[in-house]
Amino acid sequence: MASKRSGTLYLGVTNDIARRVYEHKSKQNVGFTSRYGVDRLVWYEPFADIRDAIDREKVLKKWRRAWKITLIEGTNPEWKDLYEGLA
Repeated sequence: MASKRSGTLYLGVTNDIARRVYEHKSKQNVGFTSRYGVDRLVWYEPFADIRDAIDREKVLKKWRRAWKITLIEGTNPEWKDLYEGLA
């Protein structure tokens, strides 16, 4: 998730991406994402096994920002909010 292209990036793991993005958009949880305005889903990877998702999250959190931007722009070069396509 992102606030804007040059803004804050956030990544996490969930078992219900539509619900979780909605929570971020409606600022239901006070914390990092609401504080920094992170409310746009710009990239995601589906996993069948939560352990695989957690392992991938740990890897990505160690990546440099530039690498994450390259990953996002590989599938979403316009940084469109992908939330609408989830429903």
